[in-house]
Amino acid sequence: MKNNIIYLTFLFFTVFAFSQGKRINIIHSDNSTIDEEKLPGATVLLGNVHIRHEGISLKCKKAVHYTKDNYIKAYGNVVLNQGDTIHQNSQYTEYNGNTKKALSWGDVIIRDPKMTLSTDTLYFDRNKQYVYYRDGATIKDSINVLTSNSGNYYLQNNKFQALSNVVITNPDYILESNHLDYYTDNGKAYLYGPSTITSDKNLIYCEKGFYDTQANISHFTKNARITYDDREIKGDSLYYDRNIGYASASKNFQITDTINHSVLKGNYAEYFERKDSAYAIDKAVAIMNTDVDSTFIHGDTLLVTGKPENRIIRAYHNVKIFKSDMSGKCDSLHTNQRTGLTQMFKNPIIWSGESQITGDLIQLLSNTESESLDSLKVLQNAFIIQKDSIGFNQIKGRDIHGKFIENDLRIVDVIGNAEVIHFVRDENKELIGIEKTTSSSINFTLKDGEIQTSKLITLPEGKTYPPSKLPENVRKLRGFIWRENERPITKDDIFKDD
Repeated sequence: MKNNIIYLTFLFFTVFAFSQGKRINIIHSDNSTIDEEKLPGATVLLGNVHIRHEGISLKCKKAVHYTKDNYIKAYGNVVLNQGDTIHQNSQYTEYNGNTKKALSWGDVIIRDPKMTLSTDTLYFDRNKQYVYYRDGATIKDSINVLTSNSGNYYLQNNKFQALSNVVITNPDYILESNHLDYYTDNGKAYLYGPSTITSDKNLIYCEKGFYDTQANISHFTKNARITYDDREIKGDSLYYDRNIGYASASKNFQITDTINHSVLKGNYAEYFERKDSAYAIDKAVAIMNTDVDSTFIHGDTLLVTGKPENRIIRAYHNVKIFKSDMSGKCDSLHTNQRTGLTQMFKNPIIWSGESQITGDLIQLLSNTESESLDSLKVLQNAFIIQKDSIGFNQIKGRDIHGKFIENDLRIVDVIGNAEVIHFVRDENKELIGIEKTTSSSINFTLKDGEIQTSKLITLPEGKTYPPSKLPENVRKLRGFIWRENERPITKDDIFKDD
């Protein structure tokens, strides 16, 4: 029993001694006093006070040392150093030798080789090697100035966790957030929650992301967008290099042109600020005239180049177009938004109303003010086909020029080697004959896709046959191909057969 009591007593004093920690060492003071009535258990140290405790040095004008509690209160020009890395100045510091925690206030400034932190009140936990503040602070490094309402600084990895009204001021931009992790050794910032980066060139918004403030490279991954004076870029993932003015967007990106009322969408795009140009692939689609009847242009690759006043859209391979009153296909396409001219190359085809229009090259001209179709040119091997209940109306020639009125093809001029097969009907839509004519040139007027009048310009030849007298094998002109099954019926059809 006696041995057990001795063992327990030894264990108690061992635990007590351990919990007390190493004692605070008083290295120097010019004078010291003890006043048990005013400060029981304390020694007042005056003048050039210097203490040490497990790797820290503290100097001040005056200190109150509670020996039993291993606790000290320091007053006046307090300097607290930890090794060669942390240097802190304040007007007042409390330090507990048992918990190794310090509380400082009054013009607190803490420095390490990478940054300077200024605040009114600062907490220092030496066990966890971090300092924290709750009443606002300013942190400066070689490039940036960071302010926030509260935050933590982890000394071992040079990490600031700044919270509430966080602002980083850089010579080139201002970053604002409510939660930011910032590394002073490399200038990298990790953003959480709604955040903005504002510069003379653009405004960036995201709710999660990364920004390298030294390399000026960033990556944003939640609700990210970059806004310019005339353009906005959105994407599930946005990469941005401020040095060269380059951005890339992936997964549901959208680039909006606010001046030309157009949108570029898809799954991957690259944007070049200095050239004001974009490149897009993977279900890429350009949407033009978004304020009125939109035109959708899709291709394997889309390029949007040039300044707003002279913007060019190019589409390459498997190009498809859809508009409420027109659709088309070709291998490649070129659109000048300033002139309103769209050119379709390599096996182009257009469906307008009930008309199918083909040729070697198709040109569409839009009115840039009303943003509606104005005219049409089909150059070389021009062919217009309209389906009739018992056959096909056909207009063929070297070139075709057409005029749109209220987006309806109303006037057609066939120029050179014109040929026509026309199912003629009376006012009751009853078939009365089949006209087959050739001429050097023919002029037609149409309404709702049906021929109303025709005028043979020169060297006409042909006649109107009774329906039973024109053989089936001559009811189609040479080169006839009906391609209705390729026609995009909705805007989603432009992605079929990719």
